Amino acid sequence: MRSGPGRFIPKLKLRWIKKLSPLLLVLLVVTCLFVSLSRIPPGGRNRPANITILLWYWPFRTPYSLAGDPCWEMYGIPGCHLADNRSLYSTADIVVFHHHDLKAKRQKLPLHLPRSGAQRWLWLSLEAPTNNGNLDPYAGIFNLTMSYRPDADITVPYGKLMRSEAEPGIFTVPRNKTHLACWVVSNFKKRHKRTAVYQRLKNTIPVQVYGNAVKRPLDKNALLPTISRCYFYLAFENTESPHYVTEKLWRNSFQAGAVPVVMGPPRTHYEMVAPHHSFIHVDDFESPEALGRFLTDLAKDEKRYQSYFAWHRNSTVKLFSDWRERLCNICPVYNTLPYKIYHNLTAWARG
Repeated sequence: MRSGPGRFIPKLKLRWIKKLSPLLLVLLVVTCLFVSLSRIPPGGRNRPANITILLWYWPFRTPYSLAGDPCWEMYGIPGCHLADNRSLYSTADIVVFHHHDLKAKRQKLPLHLPRSGAQRWLWLSLEAPTNNGNLDPYAGIFNLTMSYRPDADITVPYGKLMRSEAEPGIFTVPRNKTHLACWVVSNFKKRHKRTAVYQRLKNTIPVQVYGNAVKRPLDKNALLPTISRCYFYLAFENTESPHYVTEKLWRNSFQAGAVPVVMGPPRTHYEMVAPHHSFIHVDDFESPEALGRFLTDLAKDEKRYQSYFAWHRNSTVKLFSDWRERLCNICPVYNTLPYKIYHNLTAWARG
């Protein structure tokens, strides 16, 4: 039989492996446990059976009914409890604060109340960044953002196009066109770029103007019928901010049956939410006068004009105007929402 130190090496290795096996097993278990715990939100909870969304106050002081189960009954979203009763604060999963009311000093944050590790505060604003005011006082307070912006934690657009459930057909353009262009405006300021464009455009084409700014208000029942009589609607946003596309496009133009002449974010941002040939962008023209001449010629060409309505054949407009629907839409994405703190809300809002 072979002798020497070499014959003991396999036995020595086997002995060490046997000793290390329990240690390796423990290490593997600890690693798996650490990975699992890292996926559990603070407070040690996965998605609760019923997510409670607490609205600390109603935006613009206009309450909606929360009787029954609105998320399920109105929007088919289960396990989503909307509340505006502040006594539920300690059990709320998300507490929502509408920024406009904070900026107007009509409401205050309950900074004196304790916050559990799992509860998150949500900053809600549908305004363009330039209209949000000073956000520095809110540094380190909010965990989530809700905005029209695609980079918000929860994106809530003013509207969107959805595939129509009806059979594709030919959209009938309203035949009662009596005005070339119209504009409904309440926030009229000389410093707005849209004001300068309008002032030059009205010298080239006739523009019917309505709204509080000219003391010709339209109630909700008269709005769309009035605009439907116009070939074009000036869907001019009050500020040029990325992705800021409001009801001026979705309701005032698309739903009224007028071709929108848009001014706001770049054309590429509009094309992210609407077909390329469904609107006319101010930036496509070298001047408001050139735009006016184009609109005049287009209105005279029925075939070309109707081509701007081709998207109606298989699409329909979905408006988001009910705060309950906006809030209910938090629940389907609850498990994907990050756990973080916005230490510099100003930087994010201006980004």
